[in-house]
Amino acid sequence: MKFSLLSLGLTLFFASEAMAQAEPAGSGYSMLIGFGLIFLIFYLFILRPQAKKARDHANLVTSLEKGDEVMTQAGVFGKIHGVAEKVVTLEVAPNVRIRVDRNSISARFSKNSEDAKSAA
Repeated sequence: MKFSLLSLGLTLFFASEAMAQAEPAGSGYSMLIGFGLIFLIFYLFILRPQAKKARDHANLVTSLEKGDEVMTQAGVFGKIHGVAEKVVTLEVAPNVRIRVDRNSISARFSKNSEDAKSAA
């Protein structure tokens, strides 16, 4: 048992010495290309879709109008009763109104009901 642990320790010691002295197989360009590919994949699958999502949300928030039916990030559904610079007043039930931050609106389900009536 002692002999096997000693031989294992010596084997690991000499193997680590040999690996430390070994020259790198490839050039620095291959590593640079690898990092470039990793960044490209990261950009295409994570950064670009997130930027598009943020741009779509900014367009949604700026285009809110009175009468739109919306949902907040908390899952509260309501109809916009009033729009201010930073605050939106939602009517969630007859004569029940709440004020929420404009950026907390996550989805719009229908455009202004007056637009829907004029289109029909």
